[in-house]
Amino acid sequence: MDASALTLTKDSPARGDVRVWGMYQTVCVLLDKASTVRLVALATDRSLSLKDVLRARIVLLSGERPTVQEIARQAGVSRRGGGWRWQQRYGEEGVEGLLHDKTRPPGKEPLPSRTVAQVLALTCSEPPGEVTD
Repeated sequence: MDASALTLTKDSPARGDVRVWGMYQTVCVLLDKASTVRLVALATDRSLSLKDVLRARIVLLSGERPTVQEIARQAGVSRRGGGWRWQQRYGEEGVEGLLHDKTRPPGKEPLPSRTVAQVLALTCSEPPGEVTD
């Protein structure tokens, strides 16, 4: 699906292929018949994970042009987590984009092997003599 599937109601500079606003209230997601059928199937599929069902529901609700607040309320998610990310992902990647998480870098680098060896040596050795019981 191309970026024209996502149209927002306020003017702003474009970023990439999709126009994005910081605090937008109304979003217009244009759903074609094939996407609507696929999203309804995903939203009602009891074997899918909850996150995938919610993503499909959010995009389906967006097609009805409610406010972001109303989408979040109807989908049962917070306003912050309910909408713009999945609307944008749908605009960029289509329905398939909703079914996978983007990769992220790991939070922390692993400890150096020397540090791990030192910690293991300390835990496996006898405690010092001044330890109280």
